[in-house]
Amino acid sequence: MGWWASGASELERRHAEAYLGRAEDGIHWSFIRAAQASVASLAVVPLQDVLGLGSEARMNTPSLHGGNWKWRLQPGALNPGVAEKLAHLAEVTDRLPEPIAALGPDEFVA
Repeated sequence: MGWWASGASELERRHAEAYLGRAEDGIHWSFIRAAQASVASLAVVPLQDVLGLGSEARMNTPSLHGGNWKWRLQPGALNPGVAEKLAHLAEVTDRLPEPIAALGPDEFVA
């Protein structure tokens, strides 16, 4: 969202909206849906993007020697509505995790 608000040019915004569509739930969800729907074997979405946060929540700025890795998730930020939305998106994009087989009585996880 930081890039969208202050780094993207008007032309880049128009191109992104033309490709992704304009979403009532925010452009960040358009980007998240595109990532989840891609053919990539793995799609990683930072929590800052899920929450629609801007540059104030940036985790790291390359070449900057200070101020990195200070963002923290605030209690209550991940609410049931966000969880349901992510779960639904994982289901419709076929990205639900595979079930983990139960361990037998003589098995253990190292």
